[in-house]
Amino acid sequence: MHRFKTLLTLGQLRTGSFRTLGGPGLTGQGRQARRAYVSPVAAEPFLSGSSSNYVEEMYQSWLEDPKSVHKSWDIFFRNAQNGAAPGMAYTPPPAPTPAMYQTPTQAVTATPTRTLGAPLDRRVIEDHLSVQTIIRSYQISGHNISNLDPLGINNADLAGEIPQELLTKNYKLGEHDMDRVFTLPQTTFIGGEQTALPLREIIRRLEDTYCRSIGVEYMFINDRQQCDWIRERFETPGIMQFTKMDKRLILERLIRSTRFEEFLARKWSAEKRFGLEGCEVLVPALKSLIDVCSGQGVESFVIGMPHRGRLNVLANVARKPLEHLFCQFDSKLEAADEGSGDVKYHLGMSHSRLNHITKKDIHIAIVANPSHLEAVDPVVQGKVRAEQFYRGDTEGKRVMSILMHGDAAFAGQGIVYETFHLSDLPDYSTHGTIHVVVNNQIGFTTDPRYARSSPYCTDVARVVNAPIFHVNADDPEAVMYVCQVASQWRCIYGKDVVIDLVCYRRNGHNEMDEPMFTQPTMYKKIRSHQPVLSMYADAKIKEGVMTQQEYEEELVVYDKVCEDAYQNAKTIAQVKNSDWLDSPWTGFFNYNVPLRYPSTGISEDILRDIGEKFSTVPEDYSLHGGLKRVLRSRLDMVNNRSIDWALGEALAFGSLLKEGIHIRLSGQDVERGTFSHRHHILHDQNIDKKYLIPLNNLYPDQAHYTVCNSSLSEFAVLGFELGFSMTNPHSLVIWEAQFGDFHNTAQCIIDQFISSGQAKWCRQSGIVMLLPHGYEGMGPEHSSARIERFLQMSNDDSDVVPALNEDFVVNQLYDCNWQIANCTTPANMFHILRRQIMLPFRKPLIIFTPKSLLRHPDAKSSFDEMVEGTMFKRVIPEDGAASQNAANVRKLVLCSGKVYYDLVKEREKHGLNADIAISRLEQISPFPYDLIIEEMNKYPNAEIQWSQEEHKNMGAWHYVQARIHTAGNWKRRCTYAGRAASAATATGNKYTHVSELDNLLGEAMKLE
Repeated sequence: MHRFKTLLTLGQLRTGSFRTLGGPGLTGQGRQARRAYVSPVAAEPFLSGSSSNYVEEMYQSWLEDPKSVHKSWDIFFRNAQNGAAPGMAYTPPPAPTPAMYQTPTQAVTATPTRTLGAPLDRRVIEDHLSVQTIIRSYQISGHNISNLDPLGINNADLAGEIPQELLTKNYKLGEHDMDRVFTLPQTTFIGGEQTALPLREIIRRLEDTYCRSIGVEYMFINDRQQCDWIRERFETPGIMQFTKMDKRLILERLIRSTRFEEFLARKWSAEKRFGLEGCEVLVPALKSLIDVCSGQGVESFVIGMPHRGRLNVLANVARKPLEHLFCQFDSKLEAADEGSGDVKYHLGMSHSRLNHITKKDIHIAIVANPSHLEAVDPVVQGKVRAEQFYRGDTEGKRVMSILMHGDAAFAGQGIVYETFHLSDLPDYSTHGTIHVVVNNQIGFTTDPRYARSSPYCTDVARVVNAPIFHVNADDPEAVMYVCQVASQWRCIYGKDVVIDLVCYRRNGHNEMDEPMFTQPTMYKKIRSHQPVLSMYADAKIKEGVMTQQEYEEELVVYDKVCEDAYQNAKTIAQVKNSDWLDSPWTGFFNYNVPLRYPSTGISEDILRDIGEKFSTVPEDYSLHGGLKRVLRSRLDMVNNRSIDWALGEALAFGSLLKEGIHIRLSGQDVERGTFSHRHHILHDQNIDKKYLIPLNNLYPDQAHYTVCNSSLSEFAVLGFELGFSMTNPHSLVIWEAQFGDFHNTAQCIIDQFISSGQAKWCRQSGIVMLLPHGYEGMGPEHSSARIERFLQMSNDDSDVVPALNEDFVVNQLYDCNWQIANCTTPANMFHILRRQIMLPFRKPLIIFTPKSLLRHPDAKSSFDEMVEGTMFKRVIPEDGAASQNAANVRKLVLCSGKVYYDLVKEREKHGLNADIAISRLEQISPFPYDLIIEEMNKYPNAEIQWSQEEHKNMGAWHYVQARIHTAGNWKRRCTYAGRAASAATATGNKYTHVSELDNLLGEAMKLE
């Protein structure tokens, strides 16, 4: 074996190329070793840089089973193993005879062997190698010359040349060789039952397979069995067969897809609808995917898509009642329920129905999506993962995702890449997604040549070894076949697959847009191009699949369905935003029970029990010495009835798990915690992959706790966790940023989904974002989590004090779009996490978490603040000397977060404990008007000042200033003590940082 590897290696060295041999584990670092031997066997004349790759594959097959290769290769490898001299290992067949030129139906004379040491005849083996290289070249590059563009004006790969490896002249094979019979390698299925074919027939079959309406990219997949699976389904002669009923079904579905768009165009010619014209085959394609996967046992389909074709998919795939769709075009109808609503081509839905092909019940959810085309991708994946988790579907056999994309967005949006890289991670995989690209061959107005650097818009999928099937959208049967193969791939292998529907866009970016401004050539062609329905109907009528009369009757029937729905829509007096809910929580909302603010304390026995179990590990675990000290410290705190930040969080988690609430904590480095404070997974120091999750070992009937480090992505991972949170309200889903400011790369998810999702789509979410925040001199990138951005998007009115009745607190939470908190005590962190689940509704929760406070000696809480009867404190009032003599207090300082501890220390330093009261806003939004009014009234003679460590144009200042003035009826002015306005969030100079802190503390301690 080593001798033959030597032969290959030096053969490649001769051509100037290196190839790695061996595999992981062969070297100390687990890297592949690069070998180079000095040996005369490199003189084998047929070895070259290209042929040696093939020979190596043959050799590996021969090692596994000598009968798996042709007899001539068996002899060659045996001779090489037995020490044949250079150039003598190959045993050629006899000189060419008429038998070598026989047709496939004729017998091919077996090649006799020769004795070791006979002269070498190179012709036959070189020609066979050439033919086998041609076959491999078609498998690799045939898609480059396939007939993909329905308009016939573009090359889908943006190249106009035929790849040189597909030209037979480059292999020294001419017309006189075209009728020679060649033995087929085992890496192809074009022969069917035949093992040898003339070269002319080989090329014809390869072109039929790889160069017609389907272009297949799969040879980059590093799994031989998977490649063979794909080869067999495309190369086997006659495999793409459809019955008469299959073709009739395709035609019927095309009629619905096409006539739906035509109906909308007639009724609302001046409305934007982002129609599907030019890719009407998408609807039959999606239905085919669902049919095949339903037949394989999939029960639930979660679909994400951009706006183009969404109305058609809602109507003809998800079966949204047409009258509900048509109502969205009526500008006179008022919404009957909450929220701002959204444009019709952004809306989602959820629906269960019978699949009439498989006779099985299925559920389809189309997730609402903003105009940020690919932003919904990770949201869909998170929703699917959650459904799989709650169903116990560990292999993705019952729930799956289908994602649709536009060509420009698929190539241009980084979130596509981020989402692909979640596909095979243990805690994020959904076990395969079918991606369908509606390839218009144009962006808004941008030509593909200026929109991407890669040959195809789908090349991003190659990073995860997803097979890519390009198909001409004007060939419906080719599209349906590709959909069948893609569905089978996903169901068998549980991996992603891409269908590239190469089509065109009959209108502009929308129906009001004029595309001739920028693409005159393309749109002149489109104007004269026959729609796919007309072409397919003409062909199938001639074929006898359907008569002309039957075809016309089908058109009339569907037109009547649309017209009836149109008339029914006129009787609808109001629209309901809730009709478009993509994630309904059946049975969660009880509108007959009044809203009540929950008490979130628990018994001390449970606190102690969870604390002890969380701080103890089995004796058979060998822990790091530092971790042992951490656990001993935690146990000491439990015995002393006190907690720090990490223990408070753990007690909240443990108590919720005990109550049956699933908790999922995700983000970069969350298992240990960025600041090495959490340690929720304990690793054995001596045994690899041996670890313990204490919070999963508290009680026998507890809920499961998932804690998982994520990829180094914010956009995709936050979107994923949002999707996970949408599925089950009885779960606590948390995303933690490594540093708070890192959330800005996920701003799209925050702006378009989290802050506004309920208003636009009636969709509640209880997702929690933990954003480490605090000014400790670490520079502009690790100080601020940008509190001001979240507060700016809060929906409470700064000029209106809500009714301060007994239900004020819970009503305020119910009406807000999200909650913003900056806690200063572990007990409050404990309560707010529990409150998130115990409220009778769900709102996103943004918590600005500390860094230095994680180990601050004063940032500890007692069990007394967490036992039954206690709850989250929205404001923590002054409880020192100043509160005992309120009338004489000269200044009331309001603040939030870590700066409180700096202010208290500074007040003590100046001996102002009785003169200055310091109260903390723990919940910044919705603004706690009732408690702030109470504090202001308590200190009637005090100057009111807001103090923050952030710069003046950042932090909570502008949010709280207006609300403090409103709370005081504009009779008491609120001043500012903090850093001056700045472009950067913080200084990177330590001296400047300390100087700024001293100045703000000095301002806060200043008395008039």
